Amino acid sequence: MNLPASRSLAARVTLLATIAVGVAVAVVSIAAFFTVRHQMQVNLDRSLYNRASRAANSVLVPLLTAQRVPSWMLGAADVEIGLVNASGATQTVDRSAQVPVGLPEVQVARGQRPYSLRTVAFSDNDFRVVAVPIGQSSTALFLAQSLEPTENTLDAFGLVMLVFGGAGVVVAGLAGWAVAHNGLRPVRTLTRAAERIARTEELEPIHVEGHDEIARLATAFNAMLAALAASRDRQRQLVADASHELRTPLTSLRTNLDLLTQADRQGGLSEASRQELMADVRFQIEELSTLVGDLVALARDEPLERAVEPVDLADITARALERVRRRASNLYFAVDTSSWWVMGEAEDLERAVTNLLDNAAKWSPPLGVVTVSLRKGTLLVADQGPGIAPEDQPHVFDRFYRSKESRTMPGSGLGLAIVRQVAERHGGSVRVGRSPDDGAALWFSVPGSPTPPEVSSVPEPAPVEWV
Repeated sequence: MNLPASRSLAARVTLLATIAVGVAVAVVSIAAFFTVRHQMQVNLDRSLYNRASRAANSVLVPLLTAQRVPSWMLGAADVEIGLVNASGATQTVDRSAQVPVGLPEVQVARGQRPYSLRTVAFSDNDFRVVAVPIGQSSTALFLAQSLEPTENTLDAFGLVMLVFGGAGVVVAGLAGWAVAHNGLRPVRTLTRAAERIARTEELEPIHVEGHDEIARLATAFNAMLAALAASRDRQRQLVADASHELRTPLTSLRTNLDLLTQADRQGGLSEASRQELMADVRFQIEELSTLVGDLVALARDEPLERAVEPVDLADITARALERVRRRASNLYFAVDTSSWWVMGEAEDLERAVTNLLDNAAKWSPPLGVVTVSLRKGTLLVADQGPGIAPEDQPHVFDRFYRSKESRTMPGSGLGLAIVRQVAERHGGSVRVGRSPDDGAALWFSVPGSPTPPEVSSVPEPAPVEWV
């Protein structure tokens, strides 16, 4: 049954409950009525047949023709009693009205059937007529009982069923409304919470009661609110950090451009000063470009959905090393890698590895050595720089975090944050420590296997562990 969508859920539940109970009551009432009527007719037929049989075997039957025996003496005081012969002539007791007798009764008198039982209309009323043979004579005894008492009883029974059935439907409707009203209370709570959030943007969780489906829905709704709140907080933090970090290079760039403009108005700068100023502008533009790229990478906080394929982390490390060597030609890179296949996005992984190598190159002294080791999914990048102070180690992977020593050096403080984000998006982790040369050691770990997915796995040596 399709109910109008404009109705409220409570109204539809109430209506469905009422209809269901109404149909059930109607079916039960009809079944009960026909069962009672059938049983009453069976009982009436059995009673009539038994009384007719007793009356036919009574010694007083021969006196009926003289109408000397009243019907009550034959145990049939509440019925019409009479005789019918083979020719169809009838005779009743007590000179009562003549009950119409038909072929079935005549056939009983002729001995063509053992008895007859049927309903006959007579005097604006229905009679139940039974006929039985009298001994070996060509005569049958018939009894006719009015069905009016039975019909009156059935009418009263039907009225009672109708009244109580209607009352049951009303009670079912009220019960359905009560159940719908109370059962849908958590749904109304969710609705009010959603309306409140849409109106105020306050992502406060709602109270969860019970352990049913509605409680599970409320729990899922709270989880959605928590995820939405976390996403909003990350967005606000990113906007705040971006506005703070972008302000510095933009201000410096504007200052240099203002200086260049004022110098042109006053006759211009010397070639050396002009070249120095332009180099500073280019450096600031590069810093700004790097910062914007890092911000865009961090803003991509969605799960992996594009270009996910088996990639060899050793190949990615080799490409990143080739790029960083061009920028740090005065450093030596000690490389020891073995294949490690990862299901992931090659571009993101290469960016993370490049950031690790750039960080090591930035802190390494001239002619220093950067150790790069990849074993069983753990990439180690260690340098010979000053290392990371213990109080700074818990924060080196935070966005825009800059230690006191690094604030005078180029960089946005986003490189290592990107490394951690890439690792976590690939189901991995990052950690920090010290190398044997007291420099910084950074570990980048992602799950995978030493062979491509279609090749069986081969044991690898244990990874390098430095503390």
